[in-house]
Amino acid sequence: MIEAQNLTKRYGEKVAVDNINFSVAPGRVTGFLGPNGAGKSTTMRMILGLDRPTSGSVTVNGKPYAQHRAPLLEVGALLEAKAVHTGSSARNHLRALAATHGIGIKRVEEVIELTGLTDVARKRVGGFSLGMGQRLGIAAAMLGDPKTLVLDEPVNGLDPEGVKWVRTMVRYLASQGRTVFLSSHLMSEMAITADDIIVIGRGRIITSGSVKDIIDSSTTGSVKVRSPRATELAEALRQDGVTITSTEAEVLTVAGLEAAAIGDLAATRGIALHELTPLSASLEEAFMSLTAGEVEYHSEAMSAPAPDPTMEAVR
Repeated sequence: MIEAQNLTKRYGEKVAVDNINFSVAPGRVTGFLGPNGAGKSTTMRMILGLDRPTSGSVTVNGKPYAQHRAPLLEVGALLEAKAVHTGSSARNHLRALAATHGIGIKRVEEVIELTGLTDVARKRVGGFSLGMGQRLGIAAAMLGDPKTLVLDEPVNGLDPEGVKWVRTMVRYLASQGRTVFLSSHLMSEMAITADDIIVIGRGRIITSGSVKDIIDSSTTGSVKVRSPRATELAEALRQDGVTITSTEAEVLTVAGLEAAAIGDLAATRGIALHELTPLSASLEEAFMSLTAGEVEYHSEAMSAPAPDPTMEAVR
């Protein structure tokens, strides 16, 4: 279990993490989401004792990370997959880590096979692709068969098969009663991997809860309506709190009314409906809604250059 109480980290005048409280329960996969610069990596570094909190505390399995006598047996972590000596082979890197905790060579071979590194175990890490580097980082995290896993962007650089493998692995580990805490920018993947979500923005916890609860509370469901009299139906549906959009002929997207209410109104007007489908909201939509005012770094919109008047004259 991971527990943070009034956890704060300042770098000079910059507040990276601002008095946050949360817990990550065993037996569940908990996703950690936030825009770039939100404080995710700083929080994970404090969990692992790499950064000292300015104030507050964070414990893993009842103790600060540094107080565990054999931390690899308690917590497996992937924060920076490239933090490996590039001249070392994957096998030797894992053996060196294992030696610090008296972990046998048999376990090294087990995690090599588990993470699909068997064919490249003797190769130098400096020649690894991003995806293979991620697999090595996950192998290192699994080395001590830990009770808790902290994984920062574990699917970064992995192909679809690798992404599916990570999803299956973390779900299996959670089913064994372990604590799994991971971050990712792939919302579609997080939606089917995580049980719970913690959303952070500008160093503060915005919300937390189950994936379903966060989606339900943060987004307004819409209804797709298809009718040969779509224009007439749209006029009939217009009222306060109802938003109607259309991107194709005879199709409306209606927000602010339940499907049953739309169907009832169409029936009273004698308007035929060819489709009436509630649209499920997504985790990505909920995330964008929750963090709309918390993004520290914005991209400028791209705009087309103004037309050249000389070229217009040629035309």
